[in-house]
This record gives sequence, structure tokens and C-alpha cells, in this order.
Amino acid sequence: MCRSLVTAFAAMLIMAIVGSLSPAVAARYCLQGRHFGYPGNCEFSTYHQCRAAAAGTSSYCGVNPHYAFARRRAAAHR
Repeated sequence: MCRSLVTAFAAMLIMAIVGSLSPAVAARYCLQGRHFGYPGNCEFSTYHQCRAAAAGTSSYCGVNPHYAFARRRAAAHR
């Protein structure tokens, strides 16, 4: 009984940690333009990656709003 309780607690802890690492927060930059809508294609972790994808198009790169506001919320809760 005790062993299964510890196993269940460990599984819940791992799920909580993995769930807090959302991809929206990891992706700092979004490819934006009239073809992408808002906030755009937000799969870039560096500005350089985003600029490379935007090369030769009318698109541009911006900060992922989910990333920007997550940092503000974290700073406000300190």
C-alpha cells in the first residue's frame, strides 16, 4: 500500500513538472505576417531561427506573447 502510494505521488510529480514546461513558453519568437494571423507561427526558440524562416517572405519576427507575459507574471508573483 505504501509503495503504491509513493509510486502514484512520484507519477503525479513528474506529470506536474512536464506539464509546466509548455512549448508555448519555450518558443520565444513567432513568425508573423498576414498569412499567419496572431500570434503567428510560434515555434522558434531563437531570433536567428525565426529570421531564417522569414527570409524572402513578407513575414517578420516578434516576441511570443505567451513567453513575454509568462515572464511578467512570474516577476509579479515574486
